[in-house]
Amino acid sequence: MAAQNVSTTKVRATPDPRVERSREVVLRTTLELLAEVGYGELSIEGVAARSGVAKSTIYRHWPGKLALVTDAFHAMKVDREVPPPGPVRERLVALLTELAQAVDEPDWQVTCLPALLEASAHCAEVAQVCSELNELGMSRIVEVLDDAIAAGELSPDTDTALLADALVGPVILRGLFHRPRVTPDRVPELVDQLLPKTP
Repeated sequence: MAAQNVSTTKVRATPDPRVERSREVVLRTTLELLAEVGYGELSIEGVAARSGVAKSTIYRHWPGKLALVTDAFHAMKVDREVPPPGPVRERLVALLTELAQAVDEPDWQVTCLPALLEASAHCAEVAQVCSELNELGMSRIVEVLDDAIAAGELSPDTDTALLADALVGPVILRGLFHRPRVTPDRVPELVDQLLPKTP
């Protein structure tokens, strides 16, 4: 009797919409509580109580609060594209205006930032998460500056990571220290002051 051919093709399971909704609720609740109580007081039990998702379900997906917070920041981060090719000044103004708007009308990540920074001073693992999130957040600006070097708009010896920090710093720091913010309408002025002149 001839052996039957059995297909070994694996069918990718379709995500359960209920599971996806619960996951989103847990992640949003995590950021909400982080902003309210800080990292030290944040707990899986608190997230479960606020979100209505069972503690056992949360632990099934995340081993602890650091993993939960990390995933929350990554999951809630809106995927934004790099501005289309063009003059570096215009591209930077677009990116920094977007950032200034986020600080002016705080989203989850901006409101949670102080809590995460405070915890990073006491926990090396949280500090590592902060570093990774910063690298991710700065990547688009660095890419635009690298493009500007390739296009001859910036000197080849420009430290693009350092310049990106200098451009973003005033927008973030003024918000954190409750100083007059760099509003979206002032972003062009900021860029003009810090962007090196064309070589």
